[in-house]
Amino acid sequence: MTASALSFSQKLSALLRSIYPDIDPDILASHVVEAFWPEGSHRRKRSRTPGNRLWSEHDALLITYGNTLIDGKHKPLDLLHDFLVSRLKGVVNGVHILPFFPFTSDDGFAVTDFRAVNSELGEWADINRIGSEFHLMSDLVLNHVSSQGPWFNAYRQGIAPYDRFFFEASPDDDLSEVVRPRTTPLLQEVETVQGPRHVWCTFSHDQIDVDFRNPEVLLEFLRIIRLHIDNGVRIVRLDAVAFIWKEVGTKSIHLPQTHAIVRLIRLLCDFATEPVILLTETNVPKAENLSYFGNRNEAHAVYNFPLPPLILHAMMSGSARYLNRWQAGMPPAQLGCAYLNFTASHDGIGMRPAEGVLPEDEKQKVIDTVLSQGGLVSMRALPDGGQSPYELNTTFYDALGATFKGQDDLHFERFMCSQTIVMSLEGIPAFYIHSLLATPNDHEAVERRGMNRAINRHRWDYPTLLDQLDNPESPHARVLNALSARLRLRSRQTAFHPNATQFTLALDERVFGIWRQSLDRDQSIFALHNVSDEEVRIAPSSINLIEDENWVDILSGEAVEALGEEMVLAPYQCRWITNR
Repeated sequence: MTASALSFSQKLSALLRSIYPDIDPDILASHVVEAFWPEGSHRRKRSRTPGNRLWSEHDALLITYGNTLIDGKHKPLDLLHDFLVSRLKGVVNGVHILPFFPFTSDDGFAVTDFRAVNSELGEWADINRIGSEFHLMSDLVLNHVSSQGPWFNAYRQGIAPYDRFFFEASPDDDLSEVVRPRTTPLLQEVETVQGPRHVWCTFSHDQIDVDFRNPEVLLEFLRIIRLHIDNGVRIVRLDAVAFIWKEVGTKSIHLPQTHAIVRLIRLLCDFATEPVILLTETNVPKAENLSYFGNRNEAHAVYNFPLPPLILHAMMSGSARYLNRWQAGMPPAQLGCAYLNFTASHDGIGMRPAEGVLPEDEKQKVIDTVLSQGGLVSMRALPDGGQSPYELNTTFYDALGATFKGQDDLHFERFMCSQTIVMSLEGIPAFYIHSLLATPNDHEAVERRGMNRAINRHRWDYPTLLDQLDNPESPHARVLNALSARLRLRSRQTAFHPNATQFTLALDERVFGIWRQSLDRDQSIFALHNVSDEEVRIAPSSINLIEDENWVDILSGEAVEALGEEMVLAPYQCRWITNR
């Protein structure tokens, strides 16, 4: 056995020993290898070296449901492919298709079969086609499955191995410390052939939590990951991963075994012949979220969850004070790791990541402004029995229809500024399709479906959308065209590599400014964003432009003199000032 193979075996056995101390780690390791590399598959002889080669400044992601675009005639995945190729080629090079499996609720996150494509969307061939042209991200919903799926039906009937697949607890257990994002009862009583049982439901009673204390559960999910990789998936999103290991009497979030399981999956990905990126979805405060980088041995990428509420606050308040303070305290991603930056997703705008960053009165102003624009608020249960705002439900475009002062005529400019910040920051930018399309809040969907999150999950009639996009005066065309042009420009700047150097600038409180420098130090970009409805003047000398360089704002085409007169930033104007 080679040294590298021995190293892999040693690491794998050590991880398994920490997760399952009562099981022979070497025997279990052989089952893990068989699950992830079944007969005929191959693994790398050496681990993929941590570095910055998995991504570049060319990377940007679209986030969308498989059926966001419909026409009643064609498969939705065909329409998505058409939209990607005809409208977004060269704008984004990756796409996160939200759960495209058969499901029963939560818009795909109550999965019944991880091995099948929802027939209402298309089939594996359609997924393969998109994956052959774009970096494909899919969801591994590994915390829970549908209460109506075959796994849970087999559990209720006592059929092995599923009779031990789900986490049971007693109503008499001390569950007072459990952290979760919902207000529904944690335990659900169900009838089984063994009598009544109480199963754990972190999210809803249609989403039953699996029990990773049983290694067979881990092995089954490893087989699923392999199937998805074989079908073109290159970014594996670990949905709700923070909750996967439970222990009665604890918070049952971020437990050591959870991190060990993430490290195990990372180890397997690093030895996969395919370039697989592991992304953790942990909508929690900063320190908890960053813990999933581990020591460069857990997630390759983590969501930058504080960004949505902080950018929203900055644009509404006209002050980058809290955004600047937070960004100045953010560490650069470790070697081989990256942030995923975004303002909107299929979920709402999470408020927990703003804890300890935004004062309560400032958070309330944001909530009130979102409500004034037709948005909604979802609550979470607290251990003391109370409730707290968990997320704001709104499209990001509609949320920025007003500021703390009220409505004005600068909606488009304000929204563009918010999205440009995402493009400028260290990390990989990701854009929800309804942000790219300036989709308004869908109140009819909320009424029809009885869930707040439906407000941000509109389904576009594709011919209608194309008509809107062909009308240059429509807000949908204006936003998509402007963002597309800016993203194309961004992809040509080496200083916007996800791991390029970043420094937060101390400027006027109304300006969010950062300095980026390419990995080879050849290019610098001073990215300035006026988050206010006021004109702001900045002296070029205040950002330390080098005198013997030729500087230009590539967004406006204006030359900038290092020792010249003050630069004027119009309301919500952005500048990318670069030396090449």
